[in-house]
Amino acid sequence: MKSDNVRTGMQQAPHRSLFHALGFTEEEMKKPMVGIVSSYNEIVPGHMNLDKIVNAVKLGVAEAGGVPVVFPAIAVCDGIAMGHIGMKYSLVTRDLIADSTECMALAHQFDALVMVPNCDKNVPGLLMAAARINVPTVFVSGGPMLAGRVQGKKTSLSSMFEAVGSYAAGQMTEEEVREYEEKACPTCGSCSGMYTANSMNCLTEALGMGLRGNGTIPAVYSERIKLAKHAGMAVMDLYEKNIRPRDIMTKDAVLNALTVDMALGCSTNSMLHLPAIAHEIGFDFDIKFANPISEKTPNLCHLAPAGPTYMEDLNEAGGVYAVMKELADAGLLKLDCMTVTGKTVGENIKNAVNRNPEVIRPLDNPYTKTGGLAVLSGNLAPDGSVVKRSAVAEEMLVHEGPARVFECEEDAIAAIKGGKIKAGDVVVIRYEGPKGGPGMREMLNPTSAIAGMGLGASVALITDGRFSGASRGASIGHVSPEAAVGGPIALIEEGDRIKINIPEMKLDVDLTQEELERRRERWQPKEQNASGYLGRYVTMVTSGNRGAILEHN
Repeated sequence: MKSDNVRTGMQQAPHRSLFHALGFTEEEMKKPMVGIVSSYNEIVPGHMNLDKIVNAVKLGVAEAGGVPVVFPAIAVCDGIAMGHIGMKYSLVTRDLIADSTECMALAHQFDALVMVPNCDKNVPGLLMAAARINVPTVFVSGGPMLAGRVQGKKTSLSSMFEAVGSYAAGQMTEEEVREYEEKACPTCGSCSGMYTANSMNCLTEALGMGLRGNGTIPAVYSERIKLAKHAGMAVMDLYEKNIRPRDIMTKDAVLNALTVDMALGCSTNSMLHLPAIAHEIGFDFDIKFANPISEKTPNLCHLAPAGPTYMEDLNEAGGVYAVMKELADAGLLKLDCMTVTGKTVGENIKNAVNRNPEVIRPLDNPYTKTGGLAVLSGNLAPDGSVVKRSAVAEEMLVHEGPARVFECEEDAIAAIKGGKIKAGDVVVIRYEGPKGGPGMREMLNPTSAIAGMGLGASVALITDGRFSGASRGASIGHVSPEAAVGGPIALIEEGDRIKINIPEMKLDVDLTQEELERRRERWQPKEQNASGYLGRYVTMVTSGNRGAILEHN
């Protein structure tokens, strides 16, 4: 056992004295020590139920012969952090979570781990940590929120943000907005659409790191408590078989996850997190891998914000395994990848059934023949940019319009809500990238304002920042290189013609290379005032096309 390093032999007598201080019995000293990484807190709705999940995991571990030991991970609620300085501290926590979990797990020599995340950065941060630590590990999340109900219709957080835009446009009253406010988020759990948290929890199943249902069983269902107990038991089985994260999270597993991502219509943030996870296993993931996979992978699901269905509907339809079975039948998945069940992907999904072809479209009737995400390149994004094309109105798949340039999110929101953005415009928000923000803020407020004001089918938005999974419309993020390092987005001027062609994967500005070079000669870097953790982050973070991973200079 790895924990023998701190519990066995005369040299470890001082260590054992500290375990005695913790209340360990002699019997427990001889059993595998399983760390349970709890993201529980009382500020994130997706995490407020994790104490119950953790207790269920502890029961499962103990029943299967291990000694469960809980330690914490931090979590930021992206919804609460949205639209102010707090959003600068969202993406950056992914690396803090990975680093702190690595420190705790290796300092205390745990034999195995169960990761209990739920929201946006915790899932990828803990997947990164699992790859580094490489002891047997299982993921079990807190589960998605149930959809809200407003005037008899299901709704979610994205509708709430868009309601604010509708109010600004005079299309909703304050009382109507208040009804959404009180009903859009009715339970604990990760917000109920295919936003980033649910995207990443679903991808734990596709990667093989979570048990069936981890991405879709609602937070308030007792079935999730059972799942947590089984996760505790499963990690002990992995320990006995010595199956570790790097046996599971292989290159093929990551590409499987990307394929499932395309079918589900996941958040564009997955194109930040999959490269970062791949980096931890030594796989140099280029975001442009997305296009050839997208070209052959049909989009089978239109969950909110792309469509009218929610995570509870996907769960009832058969969940992620049912989607994977559809893909496997088309020969689109590697079926011999190992998983935390101790079985292969093919063995896991062989009996999965699609119970609702309206929620999970069959292969012969997809929403589109191509996947949910696309990577656009061109003279405005030489290293790529990302769009959730499954959530783009058909009339905006090809668009050309004048640039309306803003140096930060706040200025753009003021212009949108002030009625200064017109049909046909292309809103450009720059200096919001990993270095420029710093922290690559999500642009849910401006995209929601555009949609809420009825401009979603006529106005595009491009940024070197990123978008919430709740964003919809022609919202193109991760433009790389970013403005802060002199990328072409820094050179755009008011009125320049921006050309977007999603079917052809193109993002261009109608300028000659000579004109871009002339502007580059005049360009001056924007002064950075970041301090504290953000100041350190700026010095190490890479571009969005590389997953905003941290590297030593």
